Amino acid sequence: MTSELNGFRILDLFCGAGGLSWGMHKNPNFKTMVALDFDEKAATTFKKNMPDTEVMVGDITDATVKEKIVSLANKTSVNMIVGGPPCQGYSMKGKKLGLDDSRNFLFREYLDLVERLQPDVFVIENVKGLLLSASGWFKDEIVNAIENLGYAVKFGILNAADFGVPQSRERAIFICSKHGSISLPNATVTTHTTVRDAIEDLAYLESGEGDFEQEYITKPKSDYQVKIRDKSPKLYNHKASNHKQVAIDKLKLIPPEQGKECLPEELHGNQIFKTTWGRLKWDTISPTIDTRFDASSNGTNNHPFLHRAITPREAARIQSFDDEFIFMGSKVYIRKQIGNAVPPLLAKAIADQIANYFG
Repeated sequence: MTSELNGFRILDLFCGAGGLSWGMHKNPNFKTMVALDFDEKAATTFKKNMPDTEVMVGDITDATVKEKIVSLANKTSVNMIVGGPPCQGYSMKGKKLGLDDSRNFLFREYLDLVERLQPDVFVIENVKGLLLSASGWFKDEIVNAIENLGYAVKFGILNAADFGVPQSRERAIFICSKHGSISLPNATVTTHTTVRDAIEDLAYLESGEGDFEQEYITKPKSDYQVKIRDKSPKLYNHKASNHKQVAIDKLKLIPPEQGKECLPEELHGNQIFKTTWGRLKWDTISPTIDTRFDASSNGTNNHPFLHRAITPREAARIQSFDDEFIFMGSKVYIRKQIGNAVPPLLAKAIADQIANYFG
């Protein structure tokens, strides 16, 4: 049916830096026509990497912005919507109001655009707590809302590591279709991609070293690195945090691949979590990358043996962004863009599944 649909033309809502669209573009049947985000810095990164997309900065709850989105979507024949609407109201407390809870208004706005644009398919991505909280009551609310719009829905929790991403990252995924139920994709790898596979070729910067743009000075050391470096003439965003000397001295006390447990008690600091000051382990997957990966005290974000946190490029590799994908803005905005992104290889697996269903 892809010939009948003539490919998938996407509206990407809450698009961020563009991980979902970038991954879906890896399947030639998918092209993002219109994207919207409230964050101007993230939208700049999206536009830099996907210049053919009409990228809008604005608030989805603003009637003028919404009308413009509807108009652009109609003009570009959008037939698919993707996005991860923030959804905070799914605690037991929020159960009383469900989708009427004011904290879920962005979810309602997303579904309102589905109702108005009537896409053939739409995909919702969110935190896994969405499915698990309030004994599944909230999930039922969402499924009912989707079915009431006339869509079949399949949902579940996917771990990005099962799709070649060198990271454990679990997300709730809903695939919704007007043309029957589309199952979630099965794992595409039998062996996980490791931290070593992802970033071993970048293991030479010390604290404060590196630049926004530089030459590659090493050869790729894994198939993953060969693929991820393939289309990039230069190495971008590989700049190490300029740590305070006290942090560097602390990291010097932590042997390769170890963590806080190796520090004397008086250096543990105020952080209550055991994972703080942790080093990544070469031959396993990374824990979930968050928006503070550049702080050595934040979690297990430190290089396996160098005395620094991982760089934005290393974090982007662990998220499965290709090296040609360039993040724009200051450090604080870039780490937010990377930490909040949908891993592109997970997005590609979802796109492949949808294309195969219609194929």
